[in-house]
Amino acid sequence: MPTMTGGCQCGRIRYSVEIENDEAYLCHCGYCRRATGGVSIAFKNIPVADVTWTSEPDWYQSSPIARRPFCSSCGTPLGFRYLDSNRMDLTVGSFDEPAFFRPTSNFSIETALPSWLDVSQLPGQRLDEHQTTVSRWMAATGKMPD
Repeated sequence: MPTMTGGCQCGRIRYSVEIENDEAYLCHCGYCRRATGGVSIAFKNIPVADVTWTSEPDWYQSSPIARRPFCSSCGTPLGFRYLDSNRMDLTVGSFDEPAFFRPTSNFSIETALPSWLDVSQLPGQRLDEHQTTVSRWMAATGKMPD
């Protein structure tokens, strides 16, 4: 089992966790949409006991049955946990190597937004080809983001 690391955007909250496999899932429920600001959220389900927080995240009770870890400094959503469970979800995007994971299922499909389920045929643009954004990054930091 590999040990993987992750954390929030500003770096205040960091974690490491033993990962059993590369399977992850997408949640489409309205609570997750509002909590993350996304049309869905990718999660990796893991045992709570396998997570080591180098600094404890902030927690928000997002419903009567669950709470969510996040960073109150930068706002990064880090996961989801039912109040009565010994397992939790970590957001795939908060891992240092999110490409390790592959989606294997969808949850709460009755509330999925159909027009956002398959966007693979839409045109795309590379960040480094968007001159306005490149100019902003170079002026602010002298380099492009990692």
